[in-house]
Amino acid sequence: MLDLRIGRYRARFVTETPPRFGPFPGSAWRGALGHALKHTVCVTREHLCRPCALYSSCLYPYFYDTPPPPGAAKMRRYETTPHPFVLEPGEAGAESYVLDFVLIGQANRHLAVFLHALRQAAASPRGVSGNRLTLATLEQEHPPGSGGWQVIFRDGGTLTPLPASTPAIPPVPARCTIGILTPLRVKRNGHHVGPTDFRFADLFGALLRRISMLTAFHTDRPLETDFRALMVAARNIPAVCRLTWQDLPRYSHRQHAAMKLGGVVGRIELQDTDLSPFWPYLWLGCFVHAGSGATMGLGRYQIDAASLQALPPQEITETMPG
Repeated sequence: MLDLRIGRYRARFVTETPPRFGPFPGSAWRGALGHALKHTVCVTREHLCRPCALYSSCLYPYFYDTPPPPGAAKMRRYETTPHPFVLEPGEAGAESYVLDFVLIGQANRHLAVFLHALRQAAASPRGVSGNRLTLATLEQEHPPGSGGWQVIFRDGGTLTPLPASTPAIPPVPARCTIGILTPLRVKRNGHHVGPTDFRFADLFGALLRRISMLTAFHTDRPLETDFRALMVAARNIPAVCRLTWQDLPRYSHRQHAAMKLGGVVGRIELQDTDLSPFWPYLWLGCFVHAGSGATMGLGRYQIDAASLQALPPQEITETMPG
């Protein structure tokens, strides 16, 4: 059974003037939050993190430059692991702003520090994209995916988080539509996959890798399954892909350059096929996103299917292709 405990949170901000963000606010939030987090937790004030003696124990690289544990069997070819958070910027009101975010696995232990950095980023003189915001409340969806939001923090009060948990997964539908809401960036043979040649296996392969790495480095129960068999089965799944390519502008302060982050958006329709081997991963992907840029809100999708009713996590079983 998949065991990927998450905390899903909703930060509500107030402001004296209508907040204004560009077409890709996730990039601005990620940058402002990272700057505030480093200022909050860095005790050596070293310019570069990796040469620092505290690199492997500091919370800034844990969230933003996540190093693999020494001797890790997975990701030996990579310098960093998937970061344990996802930002989901919401809509701006006349004098308010909502930011949803997800903390994955052990990152929930550090919610207080993460929240402090978020408050500092929003209220700093520079704000987020020039918007100075004041955190009013923090809510937590408990359990994740239930739609039941509870206030766990008010400005001037005490943070009282609820336990993180694995989202309950509904029964497998006979057909469903995956609606990709923000650009999904996945690669095949070293190249980004475009809308004309996109396949179900492109989405599932990226999702399987991401969930595998997240469980390996941010939980106590690494994912154990037949990855090869799953991917062979995924390549045989027929899908109707109604996708387009969307570019989002972003300014990289690290590279001092304007950039574009592009990916596919639209719908992937799955009909009259057995989704049992893939369903737990597809559902969890709604919370952790897929592809590159997930921390900024890219690769976000939702699943539309008839009669989705969640089961308790302990009733979930994985079915392998025969």
